[in-house]
Amino acid sequence: MAKTDLTLELERNIFSATNKQGVFGCFEVTIGWFGSERVDFLTYDTKGIWRCYEIKVSVSDFRSKAKNTFCGHYNYYVMPQELFEKVESEIPKHIGVYINGFCKKRAKKQELIIDEEVLKNSLIRSLARESQKIYKADNPRIIDAMNRRINHAEKTMQEYRRQYRELQHEVREKFGARWWA
Repeated sequence: MAKTDLTLELERNIFSATNKQGVFGCFEVTIGWFGSERVDFLTYDTKGIWRCYEIKVSVSDFRSKAKNTFCGHYNYYVMPQELFEKVESEIPKHIGVYINGFCKKRAKKQELIIDEEVLKNSLIRSLARESQKIYKADNPRIIDAMNRRINHAEKTMQEYRRQYRELQHEVREKFGARWWA
């Protein structure tokens, strides 16, 4: 299912807020081998701190039966201000909130509920998946094929322009310059 513009905006916000030296993060991290739980965004820092971020865009999304994977030392919701105002009283005291890339409510530190080795392996697998996507997107064969299509389109466009100019010239000759103006 395609992500909404709001989801993409919230992803950009949390990425920008956490994109610091010594912090490593990845979107859509599946926890464990063939795990059924997925964290929307997971970070790990050089101090050994894990943070989980669950992105919510609507009240129904917030209240859905889908599991919130809060397995980090610090756990956060990432949401728009309007949603926060509607669900503020439903947010557990230990869960933090990010709005527009800023921490609106601080999370309280928790003990990890999943083995740290499982979290590290999950993050590594997800980062590898993302790097493979980038590598495939930078595939020279794909780029060459797209460049050939662009060149063909440009040549076709030039041919159509040439034909259009010829038609203009024929119309001017047949009907005179005054008709064309």
